[in-house]
Amino acid sequence: MNRLVTLAALAVGGALIAKQLKRNGAQKNSSSVKESITVDVPVRTAYDQWTQFEDFPSFMDSVHSIKQLDDKRLHWKADVMGKPIEWDAEIVQQIPDKRISWRSTTGTPNSGTVSFESLGGNRTRITLEMTYTPESTVESIGDALGAVRIEAVGNLKRFKEMIESRGHETGAWRGTIAGQGKPAVTH
Repeated sequence: MNRLVTLAALAVGGALIAKQLKRNGAQKNSSSVKESITVDVPVRTAYDQWTQFEDFPSFMDSVHSIKQLDDKRLHWKADVMGKPIEWDAEIVQQIPDKRISWRSTTGTPNSGTVSFESLGGNRTRITLEMTYTPESTVESIGDALGAVRIEAVGNLKRFKEMIESRGHETGAWRGTIAGQGKPAVTH
């Protein structure tokens, strides 16, 4: 009986994935994620810690390393559904205590913004908005299953735990990078 239930669940799951991939055109269609979390630290503390890009692996499970090449450019190494990938990104807008926007310059096209909103006192709302274009069948299946959204929610929760338990940032970059609005995903 358990085997029959498992087979039925796999069949339904496969049908749902196939339907989603067909609806999305299988590949090359952009997807987006928007998630928020409230952290119990001042906006400056949350923002300053987020500028410590090389610390991202401490709260982003799939990220192995980030090397900051200069004030605007980063090299990422991560796993997507168990597959190692690398890409470069550039920060296109950075306003202290407000937002950081980026776009990829190599690898899977992605872009987004992390914004910081003071809720008064020691509370800050962090909102992550990201657009990405799955390039392989594996990435498309992960997209159809909501893997990026699940990963984003987990990363935000781990950031919250890390910054609240520490209570202060490990560093800060208070510079401004001028840019216009939200970055477009282009390659």
